[in-house]
Amino acid sequence: MTQSQFIRDRDRLVGRRAVLAGIGTTALTASATRLPAQDGRCALTPTETRGPFPADGTNGRPRMNVLTSPGIERQDLRSSFDGLAGRAEGVQLSLTLQVTRGPACAPYPGAAIYLWQNDAAGAYSLYNLPDANYLRGLQVADGQGRVRFTLIVPGCYGGRYPHCHLEVYGSANDAVAGAAPLLVSQLAFPQATCRAIYRSDDRYGDSLANLESLPIERDFVFADADEAGRARQTIALVGGLSGFSGTAAISVA
Repeated sequence: MTQSQFIRDRDRLVGRRAVLAGIGTTALTASATRLPAQDGRCALTPTETRGPFPADGTNGRPRMNVLTSPGIERQDLRSSFDGLAGRAEGVQLSLTLQVTRGPACAPYPGAAIYLWQNDAAGAYSLYNLPDANYLRGLQVADGQGRVRFTLIVPGCYGGRYPHCHLEVYGSANDAVAGAAPLLVSQLAFPQATCRAIYRSDDRYGDSLANLESLPIERDFVFADADEAGRARQTIALVGGLSGFSGTAAISVA
């Protein structure tokens, strides 16, 4: 990926609203840990930039909106859908997101999360790869407020630390109908785990060199948080090169 992508992403930064409630990189289970703010209230997941590649109807000429595509509501995001070709290859990740709302961090059943990310080579479907739409999908939270996706650990492209993007909606109908999301944010991936993957898997290309040149402390999205805040906004990974399980918590007002 080019430096211009980083500049476009940086220029769309909308800032943070608060510190994320979530789980650190040492968590070993799929259940989310509630981390209240200092005043005892549940801290909110910070708002982050969408970046230039959301395909949610907010950009593109014509505007691209994958949320209206048949089949967008799916768990396994590794393959393209709705007639497009291509499959994202990389280290498998089974990701569970715990969605909560309000000052008590109550589970949010029925909430919908639209998730998208780059592939192992750092490319985004529909933009860098116009004939593919993999690594994009929508899922609805179950009765416990949990959303599950199957995808890959993303590569690290120039100018950004490894991350994924997400939007939270009140329901799948809201997402499909073009309602404004309740939250737009990003999650990071743990540096040590990414380093091990990038060293061992040729599918990740220049990811290792890109990672070593830009630690999370210097990434423009995550740099404004303190160490504890960054840890809470980082997906906890457990597993090995044959596949990982990941957990993170998302809290909305």
